[in-house]
Amino acid sequence: MGIRFVLLVNKQGQTRLAQYYEYLTLEERRALEGEIVRKCLARTEQQCSFVEHRNYKIVYRRYASLFFLVGVDNDENELAILEFIHLLVETMDRHFANVCELDIMFHLEKAHFMLEEMVMNGCIVETSKTIILTPIQLMDKAS
Repeated sequence: MGIRFVLLVNKQGQTRLAQYYEYLTLEERRALEGEIVRKCLARTEQQCSFVEHRNYKIVYRRYASLFFLVGVDNDENELAILEFIHLLVETMDRHFANVCELDIMFHLEKAHFMLEEMVMNGCIVETSKTIILTPIQLMDKAS
């Protein structure tokens, strides 16, 4: 499948966006998020951005006050996922003009929509920022 979940978390460990591509109960999600967030936030900037946890490989990157965490299969290419995270941030930056935590909080549906345009069923299906943002811009014009 590839990508199992995408989390956006602030420096205090609060989840701002969560998208899962496999079924987990609410209790399993809470436990998994808590363990992963504690593990990733405790790491220093000198440590690499890849962590193994349970049967997942966690690839994460910090942008300003947000951590972007992506859980993938163990055989997934870590550098490709880091590039995906960077593309997601660039796409959000283009739409929100320098994305921050408040943009995610106040426009959660747009952030989910961007992610859904990029990833389908755990597979990256779109990488063009223009194509990803066109439907959102059309919705903004209509409202």
